[in-house]
Amino acid sequence: MDLRLSFLLSAAIVFVGTHIILTHQLRKPLISLLGQAGFIAAYSLVAFVTLGWTVYAFAAAPRGPYAWPAYADWAWIAAMVISFFALLLLIGSFAGNPAAPSPKAAELAASKEPTGAFAVTRHPMMWGISLWAFSHILLVPEPRTLFLMGAFIVLGLGGSAMQDRKKQGQLGDAWTGWQARTSFIPKLSGLARISPVMWLGALALWLGISWLHLPLGGVAAGVWRWLG
Repeated sequence: MDLRLSFLLSAAIVFVGTHIILTHQLRKPLISLLGQAGFIAAYSLVAFVTLGWTVYAFAAAPRGPYAWPAYADWAWIAAMVISFFALLLLIGSFAGNPAAPSPKAAELAASKEPTGAFAVTRHPMMWGISLWAFSHILLVPEPRTLFLMGAFIVLGLGGSAMQDRKKQGQLGDAWTGWQARTSFIPKLSGLARISPVMWLGALALWLGISWLHLPLGGVAAGVWRWLG
């Protein structure tokens, strides 16, 4: 393997590994040592540094070889659809999330009926990030993209499974009930329970982010690839 790809793979492993260790195995001891604010500051610093290392290594890594032609039309169409639903889940995860740190988390998990993005999956944020990453692998099927975006997928889906175990320990029966009423794997039928306002908001944001791809990344994305 090219040393630059090895450098990227190492960075991606450290990025994922430190995130998981800090949010699970070391969370309680570090909060006891540093306090809540200190822990958040330390975690944020480590996340910023390791993500920066990963992005830097990605930029330095060689392009190709490609498993299929990069930026193929079929891949663009698939990525457009996948990234839109990824964004829909992501923005829907910010309201009424029982997994978010809150003194009322147990009450919310015990009483909340799954609506919106939570009717699709109880981990809409993690699935949103993972689907977004997968859409980029479809578009640019090369080792460096696989290593970078694969890190987000492992972090998203692996982190979701670990979060279930952590929340089960923290919230007990309340989380057990929430798990019984929701699904880990996204259910397409749940999309009907997302409000029209959320759909329109996601569409507007998706169009804006797609448009920014050209000035920021040099590549026309989404519908702008054809509309100019």
